[in-house]
Amino acid sequence: MRVIVTGGAGFIGSALVRHLVLRGVAEAVLVIDRLTYAGDRRSLRDCEERPGFAFLHADICDAERMRAAFAEFRPDAVMHLAAESHVDRSIAGAAPFIETNVTGTFSLLEAARAWHATLDGAARDRFRFLHVSTDEVFGSLGPTGTFDETTPYDPRSPYSASKAASDHLARAWHATYALPTIVTNCSNNYGPYHFPEKLIPLIILNALEGRELPVYGDGGNVRDWLFVEDHVRALVAALRRGVPGQTYCIGGRAEMRNIEVVQAICDLLDQIRPAAASRRGLIRFVPDRPGHDRRYAIDPSKTERELGWRAAESFDSGIARTVGWYLDNAWWWRPLRDQRYAGERLGLLAGTAR
Repeated sequence: MRVIVTGGAGFIGSALVRHLVLRGVAEAVLVIDRLTYAGDRRSLRDCEERPGFAFLHADICDAERMRAAFAEFRPDAVMHLAAESHVDRSIAGAAPFIETNVTGTFSLLEAARAWHATLDGAARDRFRFLHVSTDEVFGSLGPTGTFDETTPYDPRSPYSASKAASDHLARAWHATYALPTIVTNCSNNYGPYHFPEKLIPLIILNALEGRELPVYGDGGNVRDWLFVEDHVRALVAALRRGVPGQTYCIGGRAEMRNIEVVQAICDLLDQIRPAAASRRGLIRFVPDRPGHDRRYAIDPSKTERELGWRAAESFDSGIARTVGWYLDNAWWWRPLRDQRYAGERLGLLAGTAR
């Protein structure tokens, strides 16, 4: 396969690119990334000199550049992960989320449609456009139940609304133009190379530095955690075996309350790198963010059954691998903490207390 990966310098995107390149899954990979604050080319350093790897510093909203990239690279598939993704930042300023997640997806779909129209025979039959999305488009669950491929959309934040729009675009381009699109909706990812604005890396790094560990509200919000390398394997399975026009939900079957996640990280660090006192003493409950969904949980049965995929990591094994990676790789996260994001609170509305 010759694969375009958009957002390939981001957290999930770089994990996917490393899998495609270092494991020889793809013959050639073109990463397209604008290198915003959360994109880091250092996450791809092990791929840079590999045969078939190429990097294009470009914005997916640039329609002409995207058409040229397709014509020059001649892809068999597109794996579309480029997105603004942090809910807190979308609350503070929604415009970049609409621009990248909606307009950018439109631009990319049109470039793919133009390229697909030039193909015939086996090449046309083989082409796929995999649109990678989130479970946040489904809104908030009560204490029971799960999301699946039939769950109605009910986005509650600017971020999730923008992703919902992009999902609908991908499906519409299949229905209207016969572009072979596949949509995946995943639960919360975690693992190495995760930008430290998100809960797990933020807590790991704050705990290492002896700083306060902020927990929104009462800490009872529930997320279904998915180790990023498990997610990547699911995406490849969807690309290879997924049916155009179909949706596949990807989850780790690992529901955890936020406070339990934070406590687990504290306990792991206390074991591996003991401090004078338990790091649980650093936990501070802070005002909740606006529109904070209470619970997410995915039923990945369709993906497991039809694609032959299953998460390999439990939360315990995955969080141990993640904490160990951050302990061993300060070369990657230290410059981000020093130069891009120092751990300050994001997503507060004007007049809201810290």
